[in-house]
Amino acid sequence: MWHVITFLGQGRMGAPMARRLVEAGHQVTTWRRADGVQVATAVDGADLVITMLSDPAAVREVLTAALPGLRPGATVVEMSTIGPEAVRELRALLPAEVSLVDAPVLGSVGPAADGTLTVLAGGDVRRWRETLSVFGTVRECGPLGSGAAMKIAVMSALVPAQVLLAETFAYGEAHGVDRNALIDVLSGTPLGTLAERLRVPSAETRYSLAHATKDLGLGAWQGATMATAARARMRQAQAAGLGERDLTAIAEHVGGDQERRAEHVGEGQDRQAGGVGGGAGRRAVPLNLPAIPATNGMYSHAVRVGDMLYVSGQAAFDEQGNVVGEGSMAEQAEHVFQVVSRILADQGATFDDIAFVRTYLTDMDDRVAYGQVRRKYITGTAPASTTVEVSKLFMPGLLLEVDLIVALPGS
Repeated sequence: MWHVITFLGQGRMGAPMARRLVEAGHQVTTWRRADGVQVATAVDGADLVITMLSDPAAVREVLTAALPGLRPGATVVEMSTIGPEAVRELRALLPAEVSLVDAPVLGSVGPAADGTLTVLAGGDVRRWRETLSVFGTVRECGPLGSGAAMKIAVMSALVPAQVLLAETFAYGEAHGVDRNALIDVLSGTPLGTLAERLRVPSAETRYSLAHATKDLGLGAWQGATMATAARARMRQAQAAGLGERDLTAIAEHVGGDQERRAEHVGEGQDRQAGGVGGGAGRRAVPLNLPAIPATNGMYSHAVRVGDMLYVSGQAAFDEQGNVVGEGSMAEQAEHVFQVVSRILADQGATFDDIAFVRTYLTDMDDRVAYGQVRRKYITGTAPASTTVEVSKLFMPGLLLEVDLIVALPGS
């Protein structure tokens, strides 16, 4: 039986999945932001609406915009990786007469194209099981949210395992062990399949490092020590510019990390000995990174004092001094936290090391949009925090400024 389907999201996974629905004979309308079509218009009249988007915030935003066009009796099948908490939020968002199924997938671009994904379905999927089977094997996981929870649980094992193998290769190389020989030996163990993926990092982005980092963040909890350590590694790689590369690029990043750390220690010793613009033995060491917009000379991006880092107020402006994302709290907050991630990575720290964060908002009504972005980056136990409303900031058009105190890893 064919259905009228709207597929929201045409990224690496969404595009081949939508093609499979068309090939199966369904009437499919596709939507992506760049097309400029209203979401409510795209979903109008659809029996089934499928979402395959980047993160929980994107799914909430798009489905909120879709609400006027969703007809009673329609079903939303959420196939992004957003976690069970976000699924529960979606259920509260959608009208009662619109059904919801969570069905994230295991597999990357290749399986999406040839229909060999594993669909992890939560909720009542009986009506749509045959339709979803065009993507691959449908596995019913239980009530609503259980598919999302299963996906996060699986990725909380697979992603740290790849980080562990990247560190294993780095250790081997430091001790003269040939990488191919090491992978050959590992091929006879349960880690063999993952090790083979890292033999030659993929030139094609099948599962981006940025998405893998996001997935680990969704599964963060206080007892997840291995996943937390892996996420710190991933964030450092993302800050180094590898976010859009395939996850296998983590081996390349970790492989060069020992050399980078040695250089960083040497630079740090030079700074401690002579200071930046100061005399020998300076205890407060200014840090100004070339990877973020330059200061005006009246302040430093951050100052390190022993194992504490004091980060100056960060705002959304580019190298030319132009405001980024004018009028959009989400875009400005995203820019600010990206800049913060680079400062933290330069000092070998992560968002989990933040002790205190202070936020200045020009409109306290923007705190929800700000909080949604903040939670993408600060995912563990919340730091001490203060949020205040101010009448204006130092540059017209800025909506927020954030400063931090960070407890750095011990030397």
